[in-house]
Amino acid sequence: MAALPDYKNSALFSEAEKFVLEYADAMTQTPVEMPDALFRKLREKFTDAQLVELTATLAWENYRARFDHAFGVEAEGFTQGSYCAMPVRAAAAKAQTQHD
Repeated sequence: MAALPDYKNSALFSEAEKFVLEYADAMTQTPVEMPDALFRKLREKFTDAQLVELTATLAWENYRARFDHAFGVEAEGFTQGSYCAMPVRAAAAKAQTQHD
């Protein structure tokens, strides 16, 4: 979990896992911007059925997160003390890069 913010440079993730994480990042952007090159890479690694399942799962989790946020639903404390990685936002990442 701690390696997620820098997954693109981490040796902890396989090439396929990095593509999936990049896909998840792209699907959660507003507006959604899906690079053709990324989708081509995913099609090389996954079957059509796998891509449908992956896309549906990412879309569902994005829906749930937005739904919960709209209604102010907060954590119940079941995972207290666990690590919760937040997605890297483009502006925050750019600001951090400029700061370094």
